[in-house]
Amino acid sequence: MNNITLRQTLPEVFAGRNEVHSEVWHQTVEWCKGEIYLVEAQSGTGKSSLCSYIYGYRNDYQGIIDFDGENIRHNTVKQWVELRRHSLSMMFQELRLFTELTVWENIQLKNQLTHHLSKKQVEEYLEQLGIAEKRNILVAHISFGQQQRVALLRALCQPFDYIFLDEPVSHLDKKNAEIMAEILMAEVKKQGAGVIVTSIGSRLDLPYTKTFRL
Repeated sequence: MNNITLRQTLPEVFAGRNEVHSEVWHQTVEWCKGEIYLVEAQSGTGKSSLCSYIYGYRNDYQGIIDFDGENIRHNTVKQWVELRRHSLSMMFQELRLFTELTVWENIQLKNQLTHHLSKKQVEEYLEQLGIAEKRNILVAHISFGQQQRVALLRALCQPFDYIFLDEPVSHLDKKNAEIMAEILMAEVKKQGAGVIVTSIGSRLDLPYTKTFRL
């Protein structure tokens, strides 16, 4: 997938508003593979909704979202499965980890399906992220900042044309956020992928092509 295009897209819940001041909603916006974008937002402006629309979890919006010129509303379940397996990766704001499983089990649950990263590479990333000693600890028993690092690594356990990260560093200090950025960029460069990051405050330090105000 080379392009994601929003055409006059707007959450249905916003439809009754007299005016919507946004560089994304009710605009024509194109995101290209290989570029890095930041979507800055205030709470309640539809940031997480945007990610869910593009990932196909929700369709309560007006307008059109295209992948390479094809309206995603027409996608079948099978097409979404293939897109999420090979083209789209997502790090959700709420992370969606399995808290009853360990750090290692959460990562391997996905990596065993894709076989995208070697065991050695996963272990190296755990070391870099400072959570190697937590690998056999239940996710429920580690901090949210540590969980964010697990969620990033899990999101990297697949091939992708685009990766979305919804507030990925909200609970991280500057040093750990920098490490996360380095690991992300290494994988993005390998795949020539596009990156879309959302933020309501702390941002991932990346070489952004363009910033949009939601």
